[in-house]
Amino acid sequence: MASDFSLATYAQRAPITGERNLNLDLQEQIPKPYLARALVAVDQSHPNGTEGRDHHNLSVLQQHVAFFDRNKDGIIYPWETYQGFRAIGCGVFLSLGAGFLINFLLGYSTQTGWIPSPLLPIYIKNIHKCKHGSDSETYDTEGRFDPAKFDAIFSKYANTYSDALTGDELHTMLRANRNLTDFIGRVIASAEWRLLYSLAKDERGVLQREAIRGLFDGSLFELLAEKRKRE
Repeated sequence: MASDFSLATYAQRAPITGERNLNLDLQEQIPKPYLARALVAVDQSHPNGTEGRDHHNLSVLQQHVAFFDRNKDGIIYPWETYQGFRAIGCGVFLSLGAGFLINFLLGYSTQTGWIPSPLLPIYIKNIHKCKHGSDSETYDTEGRFDPAKFDAIFSKYANTYSDALTGDELHTMLRANRNLTDFIGRVIASAEWRLLYSLAKDERGVLQREAIRGLFDGSLFELLAEKRKRE
């Protein structure tokens, strides 16, 4: 039997461990929360992931980017990134910038050869090579979804609402996740989360847990695109 101190999540001489709590009941709420899921993004309300959604045997990280593969050939070109950003409600100039910068920054890492392509393709099969630092670590280095890391976003930083982040709490999380000297990771993480906040915050100005979970498996992009079509 493990002793009490071996299970402790708070150390008195490290006050930050008391400020940023962990969910001590997660084991009862999700089966095997320590097990990173390859195919679905699970939480307490979605033990099987997004209901009715076909994962197509893609990793959760691959599903996250697959929305931008507009012709479903496994490769995302800058014009497809542009089209995807427009589809979820972003403006022309933001979408143009995203189409170039995202493919410029990520494309080469996903290529199988050494010679860069002038078309800046992103190969979805190798998207795990683009995982950056200073993030929540909800994706592991192979692109699986870690339920415990996802839950920690809320147990640590959601102080106003248990299942949502305010703008200030989002800022606190971004600062807390910074890795030393990781300038690129910090910039990318900040841009990703701030764009998510601008697109998916509710009428109270908070990011709901379900919106954040939907970001990780890409289902949020589909919902935003459907909403934009209706409008």
